[in-house]
Amino acid sequence: MGINFELILVLLVVVSGAIMLTDKLFFAAKRKQDQQHSSLVEYARSFFPIFLIVLLLRSFLVEPFRIPSGSLEPTLLVGDFVFVNKFQYGLRLPVINRTIIPISEPERGDITVFRWPPNPSLNYIKRIIGLPGDHILYIDKQWIINGEAVPQEVTGYIINSDPEGRRWKVEKRLETLNGKEYTIYVRPDIEAKDLEVTVPPGHYFAIGDNRDDSSDSRYWGFVPEENLVGEGFLVWMSWDSMAKKVRWERIGNRIR
Repeated sequence: MGINFELILVLLVVVSGAIMLTDKLFFAAKRKQDQQHSSLVEYARSFFPIFLIVLLLRSFLVEPFRIPSGSLEPTLLVGDFVFVNKFQYGLRLPVINRTIIPISEPERGDITVFRWPPNPSLNYIKRIIGLPGDHILYIDKQWIINGEAVPQEVTGYIINSDPEGRRWKVEKRLETLNGKEYTIYVRPDIEAKDLEVTVPPGHYFAIGDNRDDSSDSRYWGFVPEENLVGEGFLVWMSWDSMAKKVRWERIGNRIR
């Protein structure tokens, strides 16, 4: 089970704030009179504003996220650290994730972080291609949304591999969705699994750019609106664990 840092921050704010308030109401005057010192209260006073600021920033503005898998290659690589805009899809209460001030809704092509529907304690990051009410066909590894094919153009081939030394051929395609151009990976050695779905109200259809190596809405279903966390917009750090080095060329890249 994933660690709920947001819940931990809320508890730290509540506990440190409660210590400060209790001391002010019941003990501060007597301690001042007796010239006594309380390390616990001093710690609470020191850390309360820090916990509160971090909680507000992480809950309402920006949250860091580490890319754990290659499902969004080549857009995002394993070991990329990205910033997620939590303001983009509206202000939400911490922990319960309920929208209090709507701002905007996801658009087709957005790279979005969300709580994984089968296990909401885990965060996933995928590309949104289906909005509520969309009729979606996936035929021969090409998307058809509301009767219109999503344009794809083959741009080349690469050889991909994994830490176990296995290698396979990958086709690179330039895909254009909602005015956004991005490269996807398609494996010719894996047979296409066609599907047809209609996105229900209040839900979204999310996929990976590494089309044949991605666990996404094709397999576990739709993303409820209340599971949305925010939109990924910037790579702020990238670590290549296999080469044991920083990918300096990726730092500062905007996500599209």
